[in-house]
Amino acid sequence: MITFDSLTLKAFIEENRDFFVGSRIQKIQQPTRRELLFTLRNNGNSQKFYVNINPQFHHLCFINKETEARRFLEIPLKPPMFCMQLRKYLENAKIVKVNQPNHERIFEIYVETFNELQEKIELCLAIELMGKHSNIVLYNADTNIIIGCAHNVGSEKSREREMAGTLPYIYPPKQKKFDILTVNGEITEPLENFFFFSKAFAAQCKNQPIEKLKDYISLKGLSPAITPDYKEFSLFSELLPDSICFDSVNGMIDEYFSHHIEENKIKSITQELKTLINKKLAKHIKNKALMQAQLQKEEKCFEYRHLGDLIMANLYNGKDYTPDMEVYDWENNINISIELDPMLTLKDNANKFYKRYNKSKKSIEKINEMLAENEIQIEYLEQTLYALEEAKSYTELQEIKSEILPVYQPEKKQKATELMEKEIDGCKIFIGRNNKQNDYIVSKLSKDEDYWFHTHGCAGSHVLLKCTEPTDKLIFECAKLAKEYSSAKLTSKAGVIYTKCKYLKKPPKAPLGYVTYKNEKEIII
Repeated sequence: MITFDSLTLKAFIEENRDFFVGSRIQKIQQPTRRELLFTLRNNGNSQKFYVNINPQFHHLCFINKETEARRFLEIPLKPPMFCMQLRKYLENAKIVKVNQPNHERIFEIYVETFNELQEKIELCLAIELMGKHSNIVLYNADTNIIIGCAHNVGSEKSREREMAGTLPYIYPPKQKKFDILTVNGEITEPLENFFFFSKAFAAQCKNQPIEKLKDYISLKGLSPAITPDYKEFSLFSELLPDSICFDSVNGMIDEYFSHHIEENKIKSITQELKTLINKKLAKHIKNKALMQAQLQKEEKCFEYRHLGDLIMANLYNGKDYTPDMEVYDWENNINISIELDPMLTLKDNANKFYKRYNKSKKSIEKINEMLAENEIQIEYLEQTLYALEEAKSYTELQEIKSEILPVYQPEKKQKATELMEKEIDGCKIFIGRNNKQNDYIVSKLSKDEDYWFHTHGCAGSHVLLKCTEPTDKLIFECAKLAKEYSSAKLTSKAGVIYTKCKYLKKPPKAPLGYVTYKNEKEIII
């Protein structure tokens, strides 16, 4: 990924200057601390102007509905303080001029508005796109005094340029670079030492003649383009062979950065959920090991019962209130010595062993019950991990996130993603891609005579065949789909079970997508 440079800003301003000048700022929104969204209207046409000062994705452009959705903008119910400040000074104000200071990555929007005394004043909104130093500053163009900033910069962060309300606004220190338009003859300096040549653009312009470089800086022959892998963009498609061309500079900027923002957002949510699920899974696996160890200890209960039986069988041979007793163990065909409580009779000692047996027996029942519940949770979490690996869109990830972290669920109802649907020989086949979709297939979509498919012993999608009398070929194709959409898709062979939906049962309080089955058949794929 390459960054937004001063030449791209220059091209954007030249392309959209006519729309900016004379437009009114109708609405101002701040989705996050580093994003702003302005609704501008000019000559009966409204557009959303998006500004991002994130150090990784700093840029500005006009966005459409599709790219707005890919940026996952969520407007907070309570606007931040800086947003309220911009609304106070800029809403309904008219833009009179836009400007880019010489060779800088700063976009200045000058507006006419009125102060508290109804006097006309001119304000400037300076959008500084300078990597980690990016900022948005509102200042009075008449007095040069800052009204507010997206984030303040104190003396501890910058010795040369403090940014805060009531301080004077000054430009960044001048860059020690050269103007290529004044060069005659050959270039003796690296291209990065000239204005408008960022490192990425200089690398693209390698071995180009000076006349061509001057044309580029003058924005002659603009043809915006992005490489198919979205690693680079350029204002001149001839510098990027086999690239995707765009009709406008804004279209190129919008598409390039919305793609990377979407990719980054999906990656961060996936990693967050993976960490959480793996933590829960490790906890359940540890609990399983502890319960199995406890189960082995409790299985000695049968020995207690046997000792009680031996004492009761030898009451006539022993004496009460003795510390031990010699008896013949008929099961193992040996004589053994049983330690007794000398304060109790033989019968009471036998009852004591029986009580320990009954207590351990109840513990075994409870541990087995807890083990079964724990096994269901492990299977559910493994299924969720598989769904997470297969999720390709933000909407799918949000479904999984709302399932794992219900507190993160937004107040407005999320639209569920559509089920994957296929058709073979005129029969419809539905494939669930996460636990919510799997649960919907089983509980809502399936009928008694439909067929359900799932890989045996590993995580995978639920496959539903809407057909009452399927052929062997159709069953085989559905089984192949079940293997393809499972964690066993790369294995040489896997077992796929299938049965009629009337033989499926969802236990009470079972997690999403969990079912038990009977009368199943298995195919090896």
